[in-house]
Amino acid sequence: MQKLILPGVGHFGHCLSQLSSAGYIPALRAHIDAGKPFMGICVGLQALFATSAEDPNCPGFGVVPGALDRFEDSNKSVPHIGWNNASCPTNPTLYGLQPDSKYYYVHSYKYPYRKGELEELGWAVATGTYGNETFVGAVAKGNVFATQFHPEKSGVAGLRVIRAFLDGSGAKALAEHPPRGVDGSVDEMIAQEGLTRRVIACLDVRTNDQGDLVVTKGDQYDVREKSDDRSVRNLGKPVEMAKKYYEQGADEVTFLNITSFRDCPVADLPMLEILRRTSETVFVPLTIGGGIRDTVDVDGTKVSALEIATMYFKSGADKVSIGSDAVIAAEEYYKAGKTLYGNTAIEQISKAYGNQAVVVSVDPKRVYVPKQEATRHATVKTKTPGPKGEEYCWYACTIKGGRETRDLDVVELTQAVEAMGAGEILLNCIDKDGTNSGFDLELITQVKEAIKIPVIASSGAGNPGHFLEVFQETTTDAALGAGMFHRGEYTVQQVKDHLGEKGLAVRKYEGEL
Repeated sequence: MQKLILPGVGHFGHCLSQLSSAGYIPALRAHIDAGKPFMGICVGLQALFATSAEDPNCPGFGVVPGALDRFEDSNKSVPHIGWNNASCPTNPTLYGLQPDSKYYYVHSYKYPYRKGELEELGWAVATGTYGNETFVGAVAKGNVFATQFHPEKSGVAGLRVIRAFLDGSGAKALAEHPPRGVDGSVDEMIAQEGLTRRVIACLDVRTNDQGDLVVTKGDQYDVREKSDDRSVRNLGKPVEMAKKYYEQGADEVTFLNITSFRDCPVADLPMLEILRRTSETVFVPLTIGGGIRDTVDVDGTKVSALEIATMYFKSGADKVSIGSDAVIAAEEYYKAGKTLYGNTAIEQISKAYGNQAVVVSVDPKRVYVPKQEATRHATVKTKTPGPKGEEYCWYACTIKGGRETRDLDVVELTQAVEAMGAGEILLNCIDKDGTNSGFDLELITQVKEAIKIPVIASSGAGNPGHFLEVFQETTTDAALGAGMFHRGEYTVQQVKDHLGEKGLAVRKYEGEL
């Protein structure tokens, strides 16, 4: 019997309209109606519902009644990005789910869980909770199984779920123990807030002087050794290092391509091969940055940023990161009186793949001023005064790997890209890069207060205590390390153990399947 998996990333309406225009919807309905095994993932789950607030005019399959709505963002970051629960007290091992495991979610829209509603229709329901909102994390009934989380990006916990679908054991167990009605208290069915603190490993990748792709690390963005030959600092091979960090428990792996491979035909970009090979053994989200812009191929063909992003997604990337081009786009946005025309890379990619697929990597540096009135920019009163005792500073955005400073502050940039449809900010800090002195807490706090999308703290991590500090002292959504991991001073596991010992929720690596 053929099995069908409908994976999905991005926008409800875009996904369903693409399926419709390709003529697939009747075939999908016929497959489900014939009782053949069907699994939906992320938007593949959402498509089973009648409709979604993301695109109210676009009907879903209507297999499950009800309308999806958006997470409330007044008291938490949206999208909901990270590792959370999928708890089903009435069927605790539903399709391989385990109560103590964590699963990777990335979505802005969800079906709110209401006790007994879907169960009365014969559905087994697993839930997750984000802030004060409990949502449907997975549903199963008969031949249909669907997850809001991404099992293929949820490590071994997710691979167990996929196996239970593919080998038929999930459907068999459900048939033997059909979903029962909810007769306990509401609390029994409501998963506790389970979002973990994300620890991300970042690999700066570039060609060395011999033409090989290596992982490197800069000191304030200088990646060359201090020795006489000034060679590119070589810390290892990208695919091997990504696998090592996955096995240490990294919640995500980020590749930042800091050479742009200008002479390569676009389809042969070396990073595409790195992503393909990494995806074979690393089952957590992968982000790729560098070169996501409109370009001209070596044969003169114009290639859009969206087309380049699509190549990266097809090769295994889950998110793309945009840097300098986001700064230029933000400057144009303000020049045009905060008007959007839909022509930026951020807008085009987020429209096609959802805003959670677009990360903006920000490279700010401090500019000290004696008083707030000395600049038009958003300032902070700093605990580390400037060289002349200045008590205030603002954070100027840079482009071209920090080599060029612009008259745009970090608040202006992040608010502009949020309006364009970016789903996450990778917040670097040139002053902190390579210093191992801890994250810039003042910068992170300023940005978190200015926007509603998630923020990844980056630059300055030198030991596990710096991760604890940034999670305790700011509301950052994730924190990223690089050099301290590459040099072998600490492992990702040591960071997570330290956070766990201090009472913070972290995802545990579950070993091999």
